[in-house]
Amino acid sequence: MSETADQTPQCPDTDRSRAARADAERFDSDPLATFRRNLGSVEARIAEACARAGRDRASVRMLPITKTVPAHMLRLAFEAGLQSFGENKIQEAMLKREALSDLAIDWIIVGHLQRNKAKYLARFAREFHALDSVRLAAALDARLAREDRFLDVYLQVNTSGEASKFGLHPDALLPFVDALERFPRLRPRGLMTLALFSPDATKVRPCFALLRRLRDAAVKRNAALTALSMGMSADFETAIAEGANVVRVGQAIFGRRPTPDSHYWPGTGGAG
Repeated sequence: MSETADQTPQCPDTDRSRAARADAERFDSDPLATFRRNLGSVEARIAEACARAGRDRASVRMLPITKTVPAHMLRLAFEAGLQSFGENKIQEAMLKREALSDLAIDWIIVGHLQRNKAKYLARFAREFHALDSVRLAAALDARLAREDRFLDVYLQVNTSGEASKFGLHPDALLPFVDALERFPRLRPRGLMTLALFSPDATKVRPCFALLRRLRDAAVKRNAALTALSMGMSADFETAIAEGANVVRVGQAIFGRRPTPDSHYWPGTGGAG
């Protein structure tokens, strides 16, 4: 081979080809089939966990967590049967909502929200799973009034005690429940937590058990606070055993993310 041929530069990949290659690596060559297969596996795990706990399968809702999943892939997930998408970052949710505006999708925000972003969430979100301050509740209520909308909310509680995590201190929950009576546009539905991230269920389970006990106390103040949003891909069976009504499943459906979970879930280092 000539020296000239050796030095001939290769054509650089286009952005589109790089994206297609990344999609194939993450979602396989047939993403629709992958999603359907993974959903079947998740459904089997949920059903088995409910059976072990002596619970009705219908008592547990699976919330797909779609952070980092491109909008064109979410079209296929919708075709596979998913109609609710849970996003951590409001900016990412807004972009995907615009790209998928022709689909009847329920957008659910599950990550920490800054008060100055309340106006965006109030325009389109069906649920918010990370309400943890009176100031944020007031901002959301005011924006919802302008939009003439209501919002189902879950109160986030820090059950692991980690300073890196958002959420109410357990001792602050009941006063917060009482304060929510001032905000009629918010519809409290339950409590949410991020457990300690560990493969050891004996370390994870106490976080879920604590949230259940807190729910039992909170429901005496507000009868609507019945649900528990807890458990992710790696630990939702344990959460179901402790009474979870909503399990948030991302990687078990969509595969490993290109970014670490700590980018989205402060205080965690892995599966969501």
